[in-house]
Amino acid sequence: MFVCELMFECFENTTITKVEGAINGLMDALRFNGQVLGREFPLAMDDATFTVRGVCPEEQSLHPRNHSDFVNFCLKRLSEAGLLAPKVRLLGQDINSEHTAPPQQPSWQVLYTTYVHTCSPLRSGDDFMPIPLYRNPPTLNGDHKSVIKWQSEWQACDELQMAGGCKAEHAALRELTDTNSDLFRRGWNIRGRIEFVTNIPTYYYLYRVGGESLAAEKLRKCPRCGGDWAVEEPIHDMFHFKCDDCRIVSNISWDHLKNH
Repeated sequence: MFVCELMFECFENTTITKVEGAINGLMDALRFNGQVLGREFPLAMDDATFTVRGVCPEEQSLHPRNHSDFVNFCLKRLSEAGLLAPKVRLLGQDINSEHTAPPQQPSWQVLYTTYVHTCSPLRSGDDFMPIPLYRNPPTLNGDHKSVIKWQSEWQACDELQMAGGCKAEHAALRELTDTNSDLFRRGWNIRGRIEFVTNIPTYYYLYRVGGESLAAEKLRKCPRCGGDWAVEEPIHDMFHFKCDDCRIVSNISWDHLKNH
C-alpha cells in the first residue's frame, strides 16, 4: 500500500467551513469506494493551500478510472467551496501495510477483517492478500459504502471482545460468532452481493472462540446447514472449516489452538 498526498488550492475567497466540508466529503467518498483506507485523514492548512494525507491500496488508486459516481460528484462540488481539483502526489510505499493482491481474478475470495486491519476486507482466497474494492462493480447504491460500514462494525465488536473489560464484550462476541446475529446476516448478504457482481465464489469469515475442547472443535458441523465442513489442511494457516454450500469459512477455537 502507498501513502499519498492530496493538495487543494483556493481560486477565490472562501471559508474554512466550506473548505472543510468539501474536502472531508471527498475523502469520505474515496473511502467508501475503497480508494483510500482508514477513517482519519489529517488536513493541514498553509495560507490558501490545504493538504490531506491518506493510504491507498495501489499506486494508481486515485486515478479517475477508479472513481465512483459519488466521488465524481464530490470532485465537482469542490468548486462551490472555492477549491481547484486536488493535485495528487505519491509519497511512497507504506512499509507498515500489507501488499495488495495482484490484479488477476482469484478463484475464490473471502470477506475478512480484524480491528487491527485497515486494508480492504475483501481478500483473495488464493493468497489471502486484500483486494481493492474499486476493482469490482459497486455492491450497492453506486459504491462500496455498505462493505466499509460492515467492516467498521465488525472491527468495533472485535476490539470490544479482545479488550474484554466490560459487559459489552459478550454482546460483541455474539455478533462475531453467531449466524443468527445482525452483523452476520448483514455481512453474509453483502458477501452474496459481492459474489453476484463479481461472479467469483465469495465466503464469509465466522469468528470462533470458546468450545469444550480441541477434539470437540474438530467435530464441529457447519452452523448453517449442519454439514461436514472440516478441511484436511488449514487454509492460509487460519481457516480449518469451509462450507462451499453456505459460503462460510471459520477457525478451530483460538482458545484451544493457542494451547495446542
